[in-house]
Amino acid sequence: MRIKCFCDLYVSEDLKDKKEQVLENLTDTSAFHMPVFILTLAGGGHNQLEFFSSVFLRQPYYEDKEIFVVGLAGSYFTAVGLVRQIFLEVMEKTKDTGIREYIRGRQKAFEEN
Repeated sequence: MRIKCFCDLYVSEDLKDKKEQVLENLTDTSAFHMPVFILTLAGGGHNQLEFFSSVFLRQPYYEDKEIFVVGLAGSYFTAVGLVRQIFLEVMEKTKDTGIREYIRGRQKAFEEN
């Protein structure tokens, strides 16, 4: 599994000081780690974001996948709050609800510089 992070990774307050450790633990499936919630761009073309427990990364399906991580949250409820925060930021900056386009645009600009 390969993890690619959004250039301005959203992290809930409860994980701010543990961000690097959490990211390292995501790729280490050999030991049990406290699960976190991972925010990603939704797999289908219609939805904006999705989030799921890091426990799912232990499934064989993810072994050869690249995951583009938009955010990290310590619990389901903080993940919901992070989605709300992202939505409000996108609305404020773009006056639109296109979260997917906003994140892709920012990442593309980051990678080109």
